[in-house]
Amino acid sequence: MIVLPPRLTPRTLRGRLSLVALTSAALVITVLTLAFNAVARQHLERQADDELRTRAAAVATTVDTNGPVVRVHEGAHDDLLDSNVWVYDGTRTIERPSNAAADGPLGRAALGLVTDGGRRCATAGGPRPVRLCPMALPQHVTVVTALDLAPYRSSADTVLAGSLALDAVMLVCTYVVTRLAVGRALRPVRAMTDQATQWGAVASGKRFGSTRLPSELARLGTSLDALLDRIRTLLRHERQLTAELSHELRTPLSRIIAELDWWRSRPRTPTETQAVQAVISQAAASMHTICDTLLMDAREGVETVPGTASTLPALRRVAQQCDPPGHVTLAVTGQDSHLQAGVSAALLERIISPLLSNSLRYAHSQVSVHARTDADGIRIDVTDDGPGVPSVFTGQLFTPGRRADPGDTHGGAGLGLPLARRLARSAGGEVSYDEQHTPGARFTVRLPLA
Repeated sequence: MIVLPPRLTPRTLRGRLSLVALTSAALVITVLTLAFNAVARQHLERQADDELRTRAAAVATTVDTNGPVVRVHEGAHDDLLDSNVWVYDGTRTIERPSNAAADGPLGRAALGLVTDGGRRCATAGGPRPVRLCPMALPQHVTVVTALDLAPYRSSADTVLAGSLALDAVMLVCTYVVTRLAVGRALRPVRAMTDQATQWGAVASGKRFGSTRLPSELARLGTSLDALLDRIRTLLRHERQLTAELSHELRTPLSRIIAELDWWRSRPRTPTETQAVQAVISQAAASMHTICDTLLMDAREGVETVPGTASTLPALRRVAQQCDPPGHVTLAVTGQDSHLQAGVSAALLERIISPLLSNSLRYAHSQVSVHARTDADGIRIDVTDDGPGVPSVFTGQLFTPGRRADPGDTHGGAGLGLPLARRLARSAGGEVSYDEQHTPGARFTVRLPLA
């Protein structure tokens, strides 16, 4: 594998794929070029050998081996005898080219072939290489023909130069075509990138989908859509948790601020100071409990830890922490003072607190909290004598952020009732609204027994 220095490595995927294609094509073309030229040179060498054998056969017709003395007759092929042809009787030279010395390089090469038995051709080196081929005749006569290989080598060099030029053209075409093909293939990716930028991260509800995309990009789009949906869900849960914490912490924080303002308004006695400190400590402990309960419930994949709580004492603590209007009476009752709920006391208080605050807000004169057992476990009814919930709004009663009358005087955010239901369901219970109860409103909490 070829590893380029970091400064020479293309930064774009298109450039890297083009470089890989160019490198692969170069390797393949190099191997093919070497193989092609090797075959071409062998083919030219065989052509030269065939030409030499043809010449030797023509010369053999002028050699007379029937008598006791071998004779070479002059005839139609006399020109062949003058151009690189040797005739040997054993190792004795009968005929040789007029321009070749007996002890010259070609003469020694020809004699070497005869001495070898005349079974193979050979190439005599030098500035102009010459190919020599022997042909054995009867009576130990051998004809050796020679051929200048310069034209054949020139043809081989021409073939090599042409193949190299063709290789260069093919590499350029490969690089250009690869860049164009990769650019076209990556066009949907650029389009998806532009879409994601225009959508503004995950806040948008738009998604990539898989229509009119190649199968690989369709799977990528589906995966990205699933990831965006999960991120959007996590962000929604985070906003919901922040809103619920703000909603639940508002009451104890208001109590702390009110107590501090009252304590600062004028000098207080030690007894009054201790009472303020007790209220602030209680409110801070309540805030700590609220944070722990909501954060534990918000942890994804973590089930609510089961626990037990004495129902009536927990309901009375919630009632004591409320600040009912002067014209509203709050009563907490139960069938059994030892009734045990199968949830922790902190979770029970967080479930009941929004329901009780909502009832105190709208009650005309009375709010009651009653706990008892039934076939499904523990049932807690929070009832008030207020105007009740408008029938057109009952379907949206537990939807976060929805209020029946956004223009009323209180500053609620529409999060208390949805929070109570969600916490109850996390513990295996339920919160519901009794539409048949009149006058006023009744919310029912069902929880498992301990």
